[in-house]
Amino acid sequence: MAAIPFDAALLDGYRAVQEAGSGPMSLERLPKVRAEDAAEVPTLDELRRGGRFEVTSHSVPGASGTSDTANTSEAELLICTPVGVSGPAASRPVIYFVHGGGYFSGDPRHLFFLGQLLDEAERFGASLISAGYRLAPEHPHPAPLDDVCAGLLWTAEHAAELGVDADRIVVAGTSAGGGLAAALSLSVRDKGGPRLVGQLLMCPMLDDRNDSASAHQMDGVDVWDRGWNGFGWKALLGSECGGPDVSPYAAPARATDLSGLPPAFIDVGSAETLRDEAVAYADGIWRAGGSAELHVWSGGYHTFDLMVPDAAISRAAWQARRSWLERVLAAG
Repeated sequence: MAAIPFDAALLDGYRAVQEAGSGPMSLERLPKVRAEDAAEVPTLDELRRGGRFEVTSHSVPGASGTSDTANTSEAELLICTPVGVSGPAASRPVIYFVHGGGYFSGDPRHLFFLGQLLDEAERFGASLISAGYRLAPEHPHPAPLDDVCAGLLWTAEHAAELGVDADRIVVAGTSAGGGLAAALSLSVRDKGGPRLVGQLLMCPMLDDRNDSASAHQMDGVDVWDRGWNGFGWKALLGSECGGPDVSPYAAPARATDLSGLPPAFIDVGSAETLRDEAVAYADGIWRAGGSAELHVWSGGYHTFDLMVPDAAISRAAWQARRSWLERVLAAG
């Protein structure tokens, strides 16, 4: 099966990744990957964009309700609120964002993920709340989901204090964060929680089986290929990865009932490993009678819009997300 060619405007970004020596992922390489991520984390002052945002960091006790033992945690919430929002403060919507990083790396402050979302938060007068979570393999499922669930519940419970509308929360995520955002939506539906007006799933990791046609087609080609994807899922799930008993709260593609979910926006590149699972997830929502808007960006590889933000295809992707956000926030 021939690999799909990339959009020409994205080639320089792809070459830059190749020149940096992406190579295979392994446990031995993990400290280096995390160190490279940490080196690019901005300060809170940098995130304030010259005073355009109020930015604070808050620690939230984990799902157990305590944070005083080695088996519990505090989830970090980065709270970014645009200054000078017109109208009642309590009317502000929330974009509750979960960062990517394959479940094994990443940081809630990373501008690679947050840059464009800060623009959208400013545009909509929304608070952008970026959720941190414990990383695999040291903290396998359900630790990451427990952390982002705890952060979401805290956000809703403290809506008045934060000056936001608890009935207008969109959960959003990129890559592994997209998988966690989808899992959050399933968890809120099944276990209770705040009302969600939408789920914004950008190139989401949804299926631990890592065996789709697109995973094989783009193996060794996509910047996030089958090897990296498999490493991420095995870090999260260990020996259960790919087996018969994986929870849909870990891998949302395992869900057999996709009814009753908040409206979804799902997008993915046509030339990336995760294409087919994203398309299948949208189809599952439709079959269950739900609302899903699906975009497959021709020639896009994994996170193309973040790597080459000025390309026409990247601008089109953000315009589509912006249009969807405008509609779900207005409906909410």
